[in-house]
Amino acid sequence: MVIFMKALIISKTETGLRTIAQMLKKEDYNDIDCLAAVDIAKDKLSKNEYDAIVINTPLEEESGLNFSVYCAEHTKACVILIVQQERSLDAFNIVDSHGVLVISKPINKHLFHHYLIFTQCFKERLLTFERENEKLKSKLEEVNVINRAKLLLIQCLSMTEQQAHRYLEKQAMNMRTSKLSIAKQVIRTYEN
Repeated sequence: MVIFMKALIISKTETGLRTIAQMLKKEDYNDIDCLAAVDIAKDKLSKNEYDAIVINTPLEEESGLNFSVYCAEHTKACVILIVQQERSLDAFNIVDSHGVLVISKPINKHLFHHYLIFTQCFKERLLTFERENEKLKSKLEEVNVINRAKLLLIQCLSMTEQQAHRYLEKQAMNMRTSKLSIAKQVIRTYEN
């Protein structure tokens, strides 16, 4: 099975773009966009999803720190910031709380490899939590709709909470549909 991995590289030098692209290709990134300008990169980010974003600092328009934070806040991609060794601690202190990884130059290929593995593992965990969060939101919305329908049955038909609950269950069973569907029908009927 081929895993399709997409990366965005931002670097003001052609050499930086080429070197990082070669390292990413060795790590099974099959689709790599190489850009030199932040504004073009932001446009690309608005239209594409990336697994990894690698920023080789400094950039033409800025140091790269602000853009790395922007990427971390506006994408689900793993963001790696490459900085001069003497600036790595300062960069780390600025971007670490945003989930940006910092690598100092010259790039240690072994360390880069492990950073990419780590970022992919982290991204998978994050996506798992995101899916669970969506399930919980959906369940909470369902409970709210059912409770609103029960309240309407209590107010409009003078049912008890148990009677309203039983009514929704019985209707769902009789009509071979979900309790949520019945609750929505009740809301449409009695909220107007």
